[in-house]
Parts: sequence; structure tokens; C-alpha cells
Amino acid sequence: MGRASHQPPGLKLPKGKIPALRVVPMPADANHNGDIFGGWIMAQVDVAGGTVAGRVARGRVATVSVNSFVFKQPVQIGDILSLYADVVRIGNTSITVNVEVYAERGRAESKVVKVTEATLTYVAIDAKGKPRSVPK
Repeated sequence: MGRASHQPPGLKLPKGKIPALRVVPMPADANHNGDIFGGWIMAQVDVAGGTVAGRVARGRVATVSVNSFVFKQPVQIGDILSLYADVVRIGNTSITVNVEVYAERGRAESKVVKVTEATLTYVAIDAKGKPRSVPK
């Protein structure tokens, strides 16, 4: 997935932050080269971001845009992915969320790599799917 970028030595999971989602990709999530499908990763990012946006909206949200999405490192079968989501903007009906994905890989010597970062915007919706105001 994408081109590799340099990682700081000894990268660790963010301290004091609770992941919005943790998941382990399985063989069915991989392409013929053994790398995890980018679309599978995108779906996990959307779930993590939508969970946080839904808490802020206190109800249903729908994804309205993917503002940026960068694959930094390939994801491998068996990596333990931790997805961290932070609200970066709250509008009248919209919530913009930044999601960072870290992979813990290796059994004997575990190492952490940042594999993906993305920014998505969600809109709060009512029971009929129409936009509604985000509670203050």
C-alpha cells in the first residue's frame, strides 16, 4: 500500500489516549501480495471516525467527505491496528475528525509503525436521513 516513509526510531502508541478502535486484519483482508487491502483499511478508519463523530452528534452521522487519506506503510496480516480519532472541527451540522492508525507488528520484538492518517467529515442526520444541528 503506497510508498514507505521514514518512521522515528522507537515509535510508540500515543500515551494517555484511548483508541477509538482496535482490530487485527486477517488473511481474507489481504491482496495477492499479502498486503491488506486499502479499502479494508479505509472502512476501519471510517468506523473509528464515525464512532467519535456519533458521540459528538449524540446520534446518527453519515460520512460526507474524505478530506485526506495517506497510506504511509503497508499493513500486514496479524498486525494489531490501533485507530485514534480526534475531533478537529465542529460546524453547525458537520464534524471533522482526524484518524491516525498505528500497527504493532512482530511477536518476539514488537515494533510500532504509523501506517495511515486521514481526515473525514461527517454530518449529523435525523431519523429520516436529513441533516440536523450538532448539539452544543
